[in-house]
Formats: sequence, structure tokens, C-alpha cells
Amino acid sequence: MKKTLCFGEALVDMLSNALENEHASQETFTKFAGGAPANVSVAVAKLGGNAYFSGMLSSDMFGRFLLASLQTHGVNTDYVPVTEQAKTALAFVSLDTQGERTFEFYRDNTADLRFRGDDFDPAWFKDCGVFHFCSNTLTDENISLATQKGVALAKAHGCVVSFDINLRTNLWPESTDPRAFILPLLEHCTMIKASKEELEFLAKGQSAQDFIGQTLKGGCQLFIVTDAGKPLHWYTAAGKQSFTPIKINMVDATAAGDAFVGGLLYQLGLLDLTATSFAQLCIKAKEMNDIIEFASACGAHAASAKGAFTSLPSQQSLTAFRSTL
Repeated sequence: MKKTLCFGEALVDMLSNALENEHASQETFTKFAGGAPANVSVAVAKLGGNAYFSGMLSSDMFGRFLLASLQTHGVNTDYVPVTEQAKTALAFVSLDTQGERTFEFYRDNTADLRFRGDDFDPAWFKDCGVFHFCSNTLTDENISLATQKGVALAKAHGCVVSFDINLRTNLWPESTDPRAFILPLLEHCTMIKASKEELEFLAKGQSAQDFIGQTLKGGCQLFIVTDAGKPLHWYTAAGKQSFTPIKINMVDATAAGDAFVGGLLYQLGLLDLTATSFAQLCIKAKEMNDIIEFASACGAHAASAKGAFTSLPSQQSLTAFRSTL
């Protein structure tokens, strides 16, 4: 099985024991390993895929916790440089009664932002089927340049390039328009996932349909649009398809989207795809529907439990979960 290489931030989610806007007399926080691309790498690994993570970690106590957590869940960390010059990023997370999240990030010059383009070794991309990243590595000029280098290397080696927009506007400087950094990368991506709200943000001034059509003409083969528990849609050269996710009682939405992406990338990894064979797969409606259904079940599994790494399914837990639906 070819490698699935996930690049970007690994950080610590500090999950509050109190509901959002609830004034608890003694609010406490429990640490969970997280970070969107790290979550995706763990999702792929726990399902049995060949998952690698690449991103700078700190040598501090949180960085050591993240490294150990990745390794414990089966992710290969050979491509993880460690620095003593910066601390680990933290995200304080509160949930509302529906399990939806509010974030407060502490990410000023943290370790994940110290990764540079020269830290990529071209040898990492040999026998790599998928290179995956998110927009959180575009928020700073240097890490943005590093991300562009990773995408270029992935393309040069024939990888499927996967981009989950995963926009967190409170990570961006107030004077910066994220679109200026995100849009130029879309033409270099084989697969793009965006929420309905992220799509509307990116399409600014265009209809969503026109924006997706333009992106597909630019070279993207698969554009997936999610909308929480409502029907999701995907677009390819063959047209638009839809899928209605299963209904669950959501506990914590923290890693649901990452579990969906991880399930999707795991399925693609089983096929040992190239960029060319991926394009052929995308126009096969039944095969794509089966892959999307599996990915959606992975997302539902994650949303039914607290935390990020801990909520992601293994094959065994996914089978047990689906048997209860």
C-alpha cells in the first residue's frame, strides 16, 4: 500500500468540562492530541492504512505527548522534525449542547509554524499515493511557502493532492484575506473538501456552482461539499452526486470532518491510485458512492465520542458502530 502523507499542524486540544457560556465554578480542561492533518493521519492509520505525518513538533511536554500519541495510534513519524526553539500550539475547546465547538487558539510562533520548505525531503514522496494538507499551514508567509513546496513535490511525484479547506478564521491575521492564499493552490489539487460555509466564503462574488465548475476546469478531479448532518454533495467531470449522512446523537464534532477525510483517504490508499487512475475513479458513480458512504460512517463514529485521536474509528470499532445504526 502506498503512503498517505499528511502535512501540517499537530496541536493539543484542551477540552472544557463546561458547556459553552456555562459559568462553571471550577472549569477544568482535559488534553487531547489533535490538529486537523494529524487527525487525518491517525484516522488512516487506525483503519489499517499506511499513514505518515509530517510537521514540526516542539520538544516540550505537549510536543512529546503529541509524538507519542501519533506513534501509539500507528502513524509513522519518521518525517517529523523536532525543535527546542518554540512551544506547542494549544486550542481551548468548548462544546454547546449539540456538540458544536468554539475554539480559542494559542498559536503565536509555535513549533508547527517553524516548518520550512527545506525540511521536506523529496525522497518522502517516493511511493506516496496521497499528499494531504489543510489551510492552517497558509496563515503565515513562511509556513505557506513550505506548504506550496510540499504540494509541488507531491505533484512532481504523481501523488493525489488532497486539500481540506478547514478554515479557522481566528488563526489568520486580521489584515489578511485567506482567499489570497487558498485560491492559488486550488488548481494544483486533485481533491478538495469544503464545508458549505467555506465554499460560500471562497466563492465570494460567484455562485457556488460556478466556482466549483471553474475549479474542476482548473484541474481538480473531485470537489466535496459537506453540510454537517445534511446531505453532502460531490462534483466531478461526470457531474454532481449526493449522499445523506446517517443520523446520530452528536457528542463532539471535533474530529468528525477529519475522520471523514481519513476514511476517504484510507479507501483511496487501498486502490494504490495515481493522479491518472484517480481521475478515472471519480467518474464511476457507484464506486464513489461506496467510498463516500464509508467516509461518512467514519465521520459519524468520531462525532459520537469526545476528543480527536480517541474518537477516530478502527475497523473493529467502526463495524460495531455501524451495527447499532
